[in-house]
Amino acid sequence: MTKPEKKNRNASEKRDLVLVVDDEANSRLLLKTYLSSAGYEVLTARTGEEALQIIKEQTPSTIILDIMLPKMNGYEVCKKLKSSKSTDFIPVILVTALRGSQERVQGTEAGADDFVSKPFNRVELLTRVKSLLRIKRLHETLQTKVKELQKTQEKLKQMAVTDGLTGLHNYRSFMHQLHMEISRSERFHLPVSLVMLDIDFFKDYNDTYGHPNGDKVLKSFAELVKKNIREVDFFARYGGEEFSIILPGTDKKSAVKAAEKLRLIVEKKSFPMENKNETGKITISLGVAAFPDDAEDEKKLIRLADKALYQAKRNGRNRTAVIRDKN
Repeated sequence: MTKPEKKNRNASEKRDLVLVVDDEANSRLLLKTYLSSAGYEVLTARTGEEALQIIKEQTPSTIILDIMLPKMNGYEVCKKLKSSKSTDFIPVILVTALRGSQERVQGTEAGADDFVSKPFNRVELLTRVKSLLRIKRLHETLQTKVKELQKTQEKLKQMAVTDGLTGLHNYRSFMHQLHMEISRSERFHLPVSLVMLDIDFFKDYNDTYGHPNGDKVLKSFAELVKKNIREVDFFARYGGEEFSIILPGTDKKSAVKAAEKLRLIVEKKSFPMENKNETGKITISLGVAAFPDDAEDEKKLIRLADKALYQAKRNGRNRTAVIRDKN
């Protein structure tokens, strides 16, 4: 195939496709002649059943559909098209030899977009086809814009609950999730534990090696923890170098084991600039509290887990602590 032939074929593929459905050969030929001369690609069908089969294989830009068809008439074909999500957007022009208003009323009820009468007026026919195709394109453009807007809204919604640096859930998302988990715990009488964790001496690390290296540590730490918790656990950046993990269906004893597992994993991990760090390896301190054993609501649960965290830091850091009473 030569290059000019390929170019012509591609140009042809971009033309609007019109499906003509009419059981009269002369009408089909006349409509095809009119439409082809105006630059449209044309397919023809003699019956409603044949038209529906063609539409399954190749979606037309618009359909010119005779009402008076054998077996399945134009109204029935139109109703089928307009009742399906895969074809309801295709403009349908109904053709009738009758000029009475009843046919138009029935056609409108069937979902027709426009009407033409026999004998055909070439200018009127082409004007109606062009008008419907323009409306169809405007509709398609609008639908595209709506989808783009929906994607943007979803992205903004996600950004509202996501920490920009680590990609974790943020404080707002954490508070909402904790409230949901406490409610679920009360409803199904299941425990839920909260782990608050903090990177030890992180401020000193930031001051010594700069925020870019500090950010690398935070990202690497977040990825490490995500890989080593359950899918049902909810990991969030609480603020700065402090993080939180909600463990649904987990009592305090199991939560302490999970916290200790994470502490050891972080202790063994190599982080950026760690070999130059005056305080030694990067480690974490963790505090654990559980509902309903330690607290009767989310606010107290956070306070007790945070209190346990600072107890771990006071006791030398790189350890897990729990609050053993409700005072």
